[in-house]
Amino acid sequence: MKKLLITIAGTMLSLNATAALYYGTSLCSYPQYQCIKVARGDTWENLFTDETERDIVQRLNRTYNPLWLGKVIAVPVNMKYKTRLDFAPFPLKIRQDGEQRVVVDQNKLAWGAYDVKGNLINWGPISSGRDKCSDSNKSCRTMTGVFHFFSKENEKCRSNVFPIGRGGAKMPYCMYFHKGFAMHGSADMPGYRASHGCVRMFTQDALWLNHEFVTTANAEGNFMGTKVVVRPVSATGEK
Repeated sequence: MKKLLITIAGTMLSLNATAALYYGTSLCSYPQYQCIKVARGDTWENLFTDETERDIVQRLNRTYNPLWLGKVIAVPVNMKYKTRLDFAPFPLKIRQDGEQRVVVDQNKLAWGAYDVKGNLINWGPISSGRDKCSDSNKSCRTMTGVFHFFSKENEKCRSNVFPIGRGGAKMPYCMYFHKGFAMHGSADMPGYRASHGCVRMFTQDALWLNHEFVTTANAEGNFMGTKVVVRPVSATGEK
């Protein structure tokens, strides 16, 4: 009996640790959200037939990866007449210096775009660099600080480094802000920090940011490119 109880306790701890890995489960303790467990056959499409509501739930959970049996996702209690900005993890207005900017918050696993007047005009999920690379003993954390985008490419953008030894990983709509560090679209957005150092985004968000918001440095050198502020991972916000 004692051995059985130890086994059950170990299993519960393992499940709790796994759940804590995903951003969406951190919302379960808030009254404005209800958390549901994915059943067999559930998909994003059949759970949320309304496209706007589906988009909101995916953004809140920081993932649009395929669902699997037993996964827990957070769902707002009320989504009627709501837009994605109603659920933004950033202030809708900030003090601004006349320069538009992108803010990347690794604790909130989100990016936000502010116009020259300091108004938040869009936001979305991210997956930034993990603590340790999956294919080496090196750190894969994302470079933090204040930067400016200096180069961007289209949907055909590819990594020159990863996978290690051959490169070629897809980085659609990549926007470089420091050496090889970029924000780019990705089909794999797991809901936690999982990249080799780049900032992954929903691909449709990367398309919007690349085409509608980010401007790169010009040849004359009188414009440095759109500002991007990458906040560090705090000890209380490890994910």
